[in-house]
Amino acid sequence: MTLVYKVAQEPREFEMIHALNYRTFVEEIPQHAANHARRLIDRFHGQNTYVIALDGGELAGMVAIRGERPFSLDEKLPDLARYLPPQRQLCEIRLLALERRYRKSAVFAGLIARLLQLARERRYEVALISGTVRELSLYRHLGFEAFGPLVGRAGAQYQPMMLTAERFASCTRKLFGDSPVHSFLPGPVEIAERVRERLGEPPISHRGEAFQQLLDEVRGRLRALTAARNVAVLLGSGTLANDVVAAQLSLAPGKGLILANGEFGERLVDHAERWGLAFDVHRVAWGRAFEPEALASRLARRPAWVWLVHCETSTGMLNNLAVVRRLCAQRGIDVCVDAISSLGTVPCDFSELAFATGVSGKALGAYPGLALVFHRGPAAKHGQRLPRYLDLALYGDEAGVPFTHSSNLLAALAAALEGAGQERHARLREDAFFLRAELQAAGLACVVSPQHASPAVVTIALPRSVRAARLAEALAASGFLVAHASRYLAERNWLQIALMGEYSRGQLRRLAAALEAHGGVKRPRAAVSNA
Repeated sequence: MTLVYKVAQEPREFEMIHALNYRTFVEEIPQHAANHARRLIDRFHGQNTYVIALDGGELAGMVAIRGERPFSLDEKLPDLARYLPPQRQLCEIRLLALERRYRKSAVFAGLIARLLQLARERRYEVALISGTVRELSLYRHLGFEAFGPLVGRAGAQYQPMMLTAERFASCTRKLFGDSPVHSFLPGPVEIAERVRERLGEPPISHRGEAFQQLLDEVRGRLRALTAARNVAVLLGSGTLANDVVAAQLSLAPGKGLILANGEFGERLVDHAERWGLAFDVHRVAWGRAFEPEALASRLARRPAWVWLVHCETSTGMLNNLAVVRRLCAQRGIDVCVDAISSLGTVPCDFSELAFATGVSGKALGAYPGLALVFHRGPAAKHGQRLPRYLDLALYGDEAGVPFTHSSNLLAALAAALEGAGQERHARLREDAFFLRAELQAAGLACVVSPQHASPAVVTIALPRSVRAARLAEALAASGFLVAHASRYLAERNWLQIALMGEYSRGQLRRLAAALEAHGGVKRPRAAVSNA
């Protein structure tokens, strides 16, 4: 069973809603009179927003929400207002119905989770329902509270109930965790529960022994993960980390070479220009790999250093760092790497790199806010030639803590690093293979070929008939956030899926089904190879 949760929009979807409405509230619950058409159009149909669950082309379940008074409960309880909290934005949830064979599945939870997301988006503060007496314990479990007397008639009795905004969060946690919408963005990523718990610990002084022990633990794990000799942990983003590297390169003699085949390679060029570095650029088209022969030709000019992006996030290209290292080692050239989107997704060996950068968020699965700078040897001291915050030598002088630091972010990173390593790398490879096969079956093309692709970033080049912004909106309505709004994606009508945070195989399967349902070109599966 592969389910897609969405807001109903198509005529065929409304026809299925009317049919399920009839089967549920005429044939099963004797609430309305029978008719020959076996269709029941709700009297508030024009005001309802329907959240539906689709299993392929079949309607598995539905629920409706509306915010216009009078509610159906206004008619059943003439003094409804006296039961409600004053001056709150109200909505009514109605017509919850599931096909019989889906009633012992996760369809109910998915519908309610998507519905609560919609209610929050519309800023409703209190949700009202007429809960069937058959399911009162379930509604209470979800956070609904009973009020007033039973309404309806024999055989079709209901209990008025409400769910306040204050109970929305606890309700959705019981269903899908903190959010019914799952993020497949490259950042911020979905955070594991153990990491969230560590972030909430009481803060400790960055000058205390406990903080130093925590920092030593984190740096030790980072060195073990990368074989790096040294690593500095700064408060900041990946941009800050790359500025630290550019600052170090500004102190070195000679002319460098920057490799660029995407947006983030171009950003390294921008870093270098802002620091006034002397350098050349070796560019290839976005989505294309660097050819070893062409690289060797450029390196024959003996640049002092080479700077490249390992995982080019814009396209999903995983540049061949091993080849670059080998070619540079043969010529005595230092290598610097932006590993911000590769650290945590693939094996990374920084042992002989002059500098490498990473972050606490993205693939390491912690919160954004910590910049990581890996370096081969002790940073040279250059007096006052660099801004204090960007002077890597200070982080060695002060045992890694020259300035105010966050114990909360550091503790969260320590917890996230527990899940890093070979097992996760293997899982990402398997999941990326599955996702690419599903995209191919749906007739959707990836920007980067499989042999050069990162397992954690899949960028899709959509046909002109499918607009990335519209597809992303449809996926969000089904409960999945994907990247599309960045300038470089929007200009090319590209959509991007990142497997960097916490997710389940079931969520990935549902995302693939939603992509095919909303954006596929409907090519027959039998004609598509999974190679």
